[in-house]
Amino acid sequence: MSWIKWKWLRLRARMVREKKPPEFVARGWAIGMFYGCTIPFGFQLILSIPTAIFLKGSKVGATVGTFITNHFTIFFIYPAQCWAGNLVLRACGRDVMSVEKIYDELMHVGSLSMLSGEFWSALGQLGGGVMASFFIGGALLALVCTPLTYWGVLRTVRSRRARAERRKLERRAKRAENQSLR
Repeated sequence: MSWIKWKWLRLRARMVREKKPPEFVARGWAIGMFYGCTIPFGFQLILSIPTAIFLKGSKVGATVGTFITNHFTIFFIYPAQCWAGNLVLRACGRDVMSVEKIYDELMHVGSLSMLSGEFWSALGQLGGGVMASFFIGGALLALVCTPLTYWGVLRTVRSRRARAERRKLERRAKRAENQSLR
């Protein structure tokens, strides 16, 4: 079994195992996805968990949903969302950095520890244009990924639970049939 398939099966099992209603589970995952797309890596959990509590969503989903951005994916996602944000800013007539410059700067910032003063200094040096590109691109990514996550998780949880219920009923019917034959 491939690594990706194995990860997907584990993730799906984690979704389905929660004993709360499917809407509750899906809401939590969507909250996590939203913050995973819009907030810089490292600050997402600070916001996603309280939001999940406030909006009555899965805290597990809100945590795992933020993992769209992790130590491996930020090197692809952040430049892409800055590029998308850059397009929006250019369409609005704003002057912004080139994509190559943004990529180089983000790679430098991404390689630093958030706890170091150098991280915050490098982040501040990126400038308002890059930060605006980042957040606008993140909002666009969240606009696409959040509803897809909600509906995808909702559908997955409902179908898996329905299948489990059908199997349970079939086993009961089979047991009843076996007992009536005795």
